[in-house]
Amino acid sequence: MNNQMELSFLAVAQNEAFARMVISAFLVQTNPTLSVVSEVSEAVTNAIVHAYTEKSGKVIVRAWIDEDAIRIEVEDMGRGIENIEQAMQPFYTTQPDQERTGMGFALMQSFMDSVRVQSSPGNGTLVFMQKRLHENDE
Repeated sequence: MNNQMELSFLAVAQNEAFARMVISAFLVQTNPTLSVVSEVSEAVTNAIVHAYTEKSGKVIVRAWIDEDAIRIEVEDMGRGIENIEQAMQPFYTTQPDQERTGMGFALMQSFMDSVRVQSSPGNGTLVFMQKRLHENDE
């Protein structure tokens, strides 16, 4: 089973549910756990909330399914992350006044097998997540 998809949409809050539905429909063939869909949704929400504070932009979701894993990328061309290590710490948030918990990356890391973040200020962010399809795989 090899399959892939790419979805591009405006970084507006209304599209968070749309992205969740699309990724759910795409991943249904793998019988995904709710946590996989939730973590993709978390990455999309991060892009919508944090990437474009002064201008609008797009979020791109790419997903691949192969025999052993689901691979997902969530990308924006927004403001980027100045300190990735700090941003990935539990409870770190740049918007505490907006009831942000700062647990987004920590949750992604706890439910996915691999989470990588590439970012630089002014150049956007790419979040790569991977989840094995078979728990006994190394």
